[in-house]
Amino acid sequence: MQPFDLSRINGPHAGQPVITEGPDPGKAAAALVLIHGRGAGAQDILGLGREITGALNRRDLLLLAPHAMRSTWYPQRFMEPEEYNQPWLDSAREAVQYLVRHVTEKGLARSRVFLLGFSQGACLVADAAARHPHRYGGLFILSGGLIGPPGSAFDFTGDLRGTPALVGCSDIDPHIPHQRVLETAQVLEKLGAAVDQRTYPGMGHTINTDELEKIVSTIQTVLA
Repeated sequence: MQPFDLSRINGPHAGQPVITEGPDPGKAAAALVLIHGRGAGAQDILGLGREITGALNRRDLLLLAPHAMRSTWYPQRFMEPEEYNQPWLDSAREAVQYLVRHVTEKGLARSRVFLLGFSQGACLVADAAARHPHRYGGLFILSGGLIGPPGSAFDFTGDLRGTPALVGCSDIDPHIPHQRVLETAQVLEKLGAAVDQRTYPGMGHTINTDELEKIVSTIQTVLA
């Protein structure tokens, strides 16, 4: 696949690199869009993608990992008023949608596009699914939740049409209040996703083996 970047979006993340591995979208069995967290980068989350494709023992999956400007998709916490995170937040949202369009316009069905994010990236995946509901291959929201201050209505409309969604987080995550995790699962379920919400007592802010196994099994089922 030819190298490309986020040159066609607006805001702070315009022109940032996108690391890709695997076949062209028109030849891929599926695409896995990987969104990193604050302070990390595309190479970090790409390592997780490689672990997943290795467990699947497949070479026909396309991995796409965009890199945020200054390794941060938005500057403040995800539960601050949105204006505190602009224009970074809208630019990040546009980046996710750009990647989805990139692969679907080149021939890959949206039902074969999986969105995976950790921390800030997980918040962006939840946000993208709620704002742009379609039948995706799967949503993997790891230590994150819907973006918005406490009391947000989250009155999204649309239909995720049975999209499998893993919403996993610790009960004591220092960055993600557990109530927001539960709220996120409820909103996605209301939008028609098949939600698997998993709480890990005392885990902290990380990804665990159980989540990875669930991701692998979900992709296997969708591609079977």
